[in-house]
Amino acid sequence: MDLSSSLVVIVAGLIGLVFIMLLWFVSRYKRCPSDKILVIYGKTGTGQSSKCLAGGAAFIWPVIQDYQYMDLTPISIDVDLRGALSRQNIRVSVPSRFTVAVSNEPGIMEVASERLLGKSTDEIRETAKDIIFGQLRLVVATMDIEEINSDRDKFLTNVSSNVGSELKKIGLTLINVNVTDIQDESGYIEALGKEAAAKAINDAKQSVAEKNRDGSIGEANANKEKRVSVSAADAIAKVGEATAEANAIDGENEAKVRMAISNAERRLKEAEALRKATAAEKIQAANSLQEAYLAEKNAELARADRERASREADVIVQAEIAKRRIEIDAEAEAERTRLVARGLADAVFMQKEAEAKGLYEVLQKQADGFDEIVKAVGGNPRDAVLMLIADKLPELVKTQVDAIKNIKIDKVTVWEGGNQEGSGNNTSKFISSMYKSVPPLNELFNMAGMELPTYLGKVKPEEAIEEKEPKE
Repeated sequence: MDLSSSLVVIVAGLIGLVFIMLLWFVSRYKRCPSDKILVIYGKTGTGQSSKCLAGGAAFIWPVIQDYQYMDLTPISIDVDLRGALSRQNIRVSVPSRFTVAVSNEPGIMEVASERLLGKSTDEIRETAKDIIFGQLRLVVATMDIEEINSDRDKFLTNVSSNVGSELKKIGLTLINVNVTDIQDESGYIEALGKEAAAKAINDAKQSVAEKNRDGSIGEANANKEKRVSVSAADAIAKVGEATAEANAIDGENEAKVRMAISNAERRLKEAEALRKATAAEKIQAANSLQEAYLAEKNAELARADRERASREADVIVQAEIAKRRIEIDAEAEAERTRLVARGLADAVFMQKEAEAKGLYEVLQKQADGFDEIVKAVGGNPRDAVLMLIADKLPELVKTQVDAIKNIKIDKVTVWEGGNQEGSGNNTSKFISSMYKSVPPLNELFNMAGMELPTYLGKVKPEEAIEEKEPKE
């Protein structure tokens, strides 16, 4: 039992250890969401300071490795560049909004882990903002104000190229550049705008005049062509109307003939259809009536079968109920009899068990008392028996006296056997024989636990006899 308990404890401990190891292994297996970068640093074994994973999962060894996540969520940066000098030394203000994020490109991720790991979003925004300010000023300084104002695509391309290359050095990527407005302190851009607007207005007026002229010429040519076309169309229309009218009359006649033929065929088909429909209706009515009779007959048969089955079911159910009731009553009576018999048996068993226990207790107490008596007389069982007999002697004497007290004894006569051997009279012989019987009587009394009267003799103690025997 102890060995099996030990085995159970050992097996349970092994199972618990395996379960704990499994939980530990699962807890160290880290999965990387799609919007984050998992940076593993410590002893990576790749010759680099860290190992970066954009998605996927990796097992992080305890003690020798640790991990952090870098967020790929885009970061919006407002850059309000004021007073940047252009190539013409004209100060330009370029308020814009840049959207950047931590790059997930291989190689750049490692740079981001070295430069930005552990930094908050605000710290990353401030670092990127300083780089953007510097590169935006550099781009403005390399371009004329006309280029900045007119060729926005080139300006944005230069900004994206310069800013993006610098941001990659710290592990960021440029997602979007949105230039809100371009302004200058001297009003040069506004003047260029007015010049362009005036030029556009003049060009528009000239274009409108030219279009009006072309419209008038085109309208006159169109009217001429319209009149010629209308005359030719009228002539063609008259010829076409005559031809069409003749064709219409012929077509109308042919249509009437076809209509008459069609009407005749229609009436014939209608009559045939009516005949077939009437016959079909009569046949259908006869079939319906026959089916109705058959259905009614089947319904009557089914009703009769159902009533017969219902009556049979009632009889069977009543019989089954009566049978089940008898079975239940019999089972209940049998169960009651079993319970009564079991109760009587339990009562008898308990009574006998109580009697046995009582007898056992009496015998046990008697044995304990006899053991105490033996101990009291020095451990000699013979003396203990003599003590018990001496204790019960009054009861024995009383019993013997009760047995003979109602017997009437008138006299006691001593008879002598008539032997004349030896000398002496009968009385002396009686006394002599009586003394010869004293030792046997003494042994008998000793066995019975009694003693002879002292006038018949006294038994010497056993110690005196034992002392006397060696001297002899």
